[in-house]
Amino acid sequence: MSETRLKIAIFCWESLYSDRVGGLSNAATYLAQSLAKKHEVHFFTRGDQDFEMSGVFYHVWRPYGSNVVEYCSDLSHGLVNRFNQYDEKPFDILHFHDWHVVEAMHLLSHRRTIFTYHSTEFGRNGGVHGDWWEYHEICGKEWYAGQIAKRCVAVSGQLKQEVIDLYKVDPGNIRVIPNGVVKEQFDVSIDQGAIKKTYGIHYLAPLVLFVGRMVYQKGPDILVDAIPMILNRFWNAQFILAGSGGMKDWLINRTQGMPVQFPGFITDSEYVRLLHASDIVVIPSRNEPFGIVLLEAWSANRPVVVTRVGGLAENVEHEVTGLVVDPTADGIAWGVNHYLENQNERTRLGRGGYNQVDRRFFWDSIAEQIMNVYNET
Repeated sequence: MSETRLKIAIFCWESLYSDRVGGLSNAATYLAQSLAKKHEVHFFTRGDQDFEMSGVFYHVWRPYGSNVVEYCSDLSHGLVNRFNQYDEKPFDILHFHDWHVVEAMHLLSHRRTIFTYHSTEFGRNGGVHGDWWEYHEICGKEWYAGQIAKRCVAVSGQLKQEVIDLYKVDPGNIRVIPNGVVKEQFDVSIDQGAIKKTYGIHYLAPLVLFVGRMVYQKGPDILVDAIPMILNRFWNAQFILAGSGGMKDWLINRTQGMPVQFPGFITDSEYVRLLHASDIVVIPSRNEPFGIVLLEAWSANRPVVVTRVGGLAENVEHEVTGLVVDPTADGIAWGVNHYLENQNERTRLGRGGYNQVDRRFFWDSIAEQIMNVYNET
């Protein structure tokens, strides 16, 4: 691998330090910070004021639009204008993340471009084809990205195959490189009982945790449907479903009378506290190209129940680093009940996942893999 210091431009509609929406902000920001240890990295994103953080130069644009497609079109054109202000010494590599910035890649398609698929619109709809116009516009941009990028990256083998099947992208042009995690943010010492107490939960009561968007793709309703089957076996089990989204009110109504709490959107610090308060973390997604919550739960040494989909099934070895079940209420209930019946299994599988993080998912190693793709161009 070449050690030449490169000038790298990263385009992403979110970052950890400006407009932040979901796991994409973690992935793009931490990749940029790892690359900046050896290279000059500029990050083009939404925001109101430029800044520098952890060796990365952030250049922002505040977009406008009457819908998300127009909004991202304005974003792309604005970011290209910002890019041109810093291109006097030309950038060596331009790395674009997800569909929001595909128009920017189109405007700069004569350069060395990399495009990372973090998901597809089909996947974000839980593996269901949409029939509204925005769905088709976004799918069109995802298809086009695979045709014009010099190299593509997918965050899991399953997502690579999904992109090939949906958009007929050349398989030889796609590399699989996972996301990573900053383990030290989650591997901390916290009093589990004290955190449970703040939620009115007895320290001996088992706590099952879901954290994510309350949308069909993420499957919180599958966990809710499993709760009665869990309570039939373990009457004192408690449940926290943290996050916001369109399904939240419906889920609250559906769980009336059950030991379930919905704290809504939570801060990063509260997320870490809840991970350590939990006895089991459930990731019941219907479609999951990667699943960053998995790495965060592993980093906190929590045992996981995940569904047999996408990057979850790809990264979790059943009964070694977690339990892999069908994306059904019966499957989730079986996994949770199995853990609650076997304290030793919770400890063993939690440790198995914890050990995986250092082996496969630390950002400096992932940055090296990305550099190999850069060098291919």
